[in-house]
Amino acid sequence: MKFKEWVAFLVLGLLWGSSFLWIKIAVNEIGPFMLVALRLLFAILGLLIATLFIPTVWPKDKKTWLVLSLLGITNNGLPYLLISWGEQYIDSAVAAILNSTTPLFTMLIAHFWLSDDKITKSRLLALLTGFIGVTLLVWRDLNGNFQINLLGQGAILLASLSYGWSVTFARKTTQQVDPLIRALVPLFGADFLIWIIMPVVEKPIAFPMLPITWIAVIWLGVLGVAVAFILYFYLLHTVGPTRTTLVTYVFPLVGVLLGVIFLGEHLDWNLAAGAILIISSIAIVNRKPG
Repeated sequence: MKFKEWVAFLVLGLLWGSSFLWIKIAVNEIGPFMLVALRLLFAILGLLIATLFIPTVWPKDKKTWLVLSLLGITNNGLPYLLISWGEQYIDSAVAAILNSTTPLFTMLIAHFWLSDDKITKSRLLALLTGFIGVTLLVWRDLNGNFQINLLGQGAILLASLSYGWSVTFARKTTQQVDPLIRALVPLFGADFLIWIIMPVVEKPIAFPMLPITWIAVIWLGVLGVAVAFILYFYLLHTVGPTRTTLVTYVFPLVGVLLGVIFLGEHLDWNLAAGAILIISSIAIVNRKPG
């Protein structure tokens, strides 16, 4: 990769990796629905501004709008809510590592859904390695509050599953859609739905009062979604999907370091070993075909 591509790659890893820290900070004051509603709102504003400077082609058929709306739920609204809810009960470092299992779920789903992306021996080894890593992280939280911890971990894994389904579905249905539109349009439906549901499930509705919470929300929306998606699609176009997905090596490490340094989260052997095994499993997938 060229220098500017390495810069984009590292910035993307830092943005996505730091998101778990900012989510943890935000849910200390506001509920998951409010956090996601505001995050998506700022992301929409950021991407709308980007369309003023980046040439885009809006979809004209209803089917594409419906597909993108569904992706808004499965690739944005639902996983963002699950991660935000889960981080109320588990460390941000654990959330970052568990979320890095997304390529493993993608591999499983693609095996049954796509004709050109089947599980091989090396990928099966990656699945087993990643499973052991997840088991170590689950075992780590078997303490007095293990039921809540396991629910929190399960929420993150379910979010990863949702991401895996979404990326496979998007590959089958949105290859001809403008990349910036592919990032922007799903946010409309997802945010609209969350603002409607929030008054029913999250009472009382509380907007952020602390400056740090507003910083977290704006960071997550503008940088963690809008800028991150622009960098992601830039890398996808310039260096290809395989190299772009290597960013998943970066954000678990960023999430762990930030959680330990700024939130005082505990670094123990389970966390370190689980991170190494999960990252290794992703490395096996991306190393070479077969």
